[in-house]
Amino acid sequence: MGVDGFSATACAPVNASDADAVLQFIDHNNTSSGTFDQPYWASWEFEFYKPGGPIILMTPEESNADGFTGYLTNRTVNGQIAQQEKGAAIVLEYRFFGLSNPYPDLSVASFKYHTIQQAIDDLEYLANNVVLPFPGGDKISPADAPWVLIGGSYSGALTAYTLNNKPDVFWAGYASSAVVESIVDFWQYFEPERLTMPKNCSNDIQAVIAHWDQVIASGNTTAFDELKTLFGMGGVVHPEDVVGTLRNPLWNWQELSPTSGGNVFFDFCDALEVNSAGKSAPASGWGVEHALSAWANYSSSTLPGLCSGQNIDDCLGTYNTSQSFWTDTSIDNANRSWLWIVCNQMGFLQESAPSGYPTLVSRLIQPIYDERQCQQMFPAAFSSPPVPDVEKTNNAYGGFYLKADRLFTATGLRHSWRFATVSADGIDVQSTPEQPIVESDAFHCSDLITKDGLADPTVLNVQTQGLKYIGDWLSTWEPPVVSVEVNVDLNFKHRAYPIPRR
Repeated sequence: MGVDGFSATACAPVNASDADAVLQFIDHNNTSSGTFDQPYWASWEFEFYKPGGPIILMTPEESNADGFTGYLTNRTVNGQIAQQEKGAAIVLEYRFFGLSNPYPDLSVASFKYHTIQQAIDDLEYLANNVVLPFPGGDKISPADAPWVLIGGSYSGALTAYTLNNKPDVFWAGYASSAVVESIVDFWQYFEPERLTMPKNCSNDIQAVIAHWDQVIASGNTTAFDELKTLFGMGGVVHPEDVVGTLRNPLWNWQELSPTSGGNVFFDFCDALEVNSAGKSAPASGWGVEHALSAWANYSSSTLPGLCSGQNIDDCLGTYNTSQSFWTDTSIDNANRSWLWIVCNQMGFLQESAPSGYPTLVSRLIQPIYDERQCQQMFPAAFSSPPVPDVEKTNNAYGGFYLKADRLFTATGLRHSWRFATVSADGIDVQSTPEQPIVESDAFHCSDLITKDGLADPTVLNVQTQGLKYIGDWLSTWEPPVVSVEVNVDLNFKHRAYPIPRR
């Protein structure tokens, strides 16, 4: 059934659990290490669910999962699959985010077990052990029912990694905007934006950034001080913190969707490209003089709200390591937990384009700028700025060339992370019946949201194909065959074991 066959308005499930928790191992390689409570939410609609129906599992973005129960409904692809296939849906909080913490703090010592592989092992353990509170809810392991794993962005990568790493647990997967290739210097984060944003805005941003870089390179401190004061950053001490702040409007591109309408990113572009007479700039832009003044006005008027009365260098600077931003190890600090993965395993440092290549970001912003912040955030782990070990991660799970059976991959061609997905330019990854790749003209994870398909036919096509692939794959699932191996001495028998199925 296509996406348009579901109602996006009457979608709340009749039955949805409050948060429950699975008792998860702290270290899956050493089960004597102890356990911790890992919250999850589940839903089932008795009108649709039938015993033996599939279980649709998602771990949402890198944050507290409370508030993500919308992913249990058919407002999302998760719920649509559950509805179409008469299944149930689960949202599991990611370890070391929210309240899923084995220890009372987010110290370096606690983060010993904060790895991609431990998170994959969490998914396997939940699938094999969770009991849901409905008839037959104690018989939903992968031996009794097919499981489908879904994720978007990093959790999309985790979906792909898990199907590669645990081929006998999840029967199918749906990976949206999946950042499967770990990259240290991820300057390409800004490329989809540069290539698809309004040309006038792109050209003027590049002109302003080039002007900033020229002033800094000249060594004229008076001109630099005048410029940063013009932008409302007179009190920011370090030049890289000043020009690093100029990325702030660019990061809003990631929040766009087919239904977002007005967005602060376009407010920013309008501030640059619409003059006082209400006229928009041509494709070439207004040029550096007008754009510099317009951006300065925008920056000086928006930064006070961002900094909320803080000292401007405390707000925008990255060198004062006595601030709580660097020292706070209390739980439910998503930024700290995500940085641990970034600094150790995935990279994704969002920097300037290479020399000689068009850039929306100052040439002063290089990987060492963010690697230094890894050292500052985790001084007990790094005595010097670390280089994330992305090669190890890519070798472990396959990166761009990851292999997995029954994995559907969806990508929006305008989403910020595209160059870390299998839809990156210059990457020869073919769509196959076992690993189909379907692209839309949309943004980051747009295909996970039902209403985005109703607003954009290219997203609807992705969702429709995803539902069909998952449905077709589920129709081929059969319970694993149980076999008994007989010892040569017929007085003894080995314990029965399930034969893994691929």
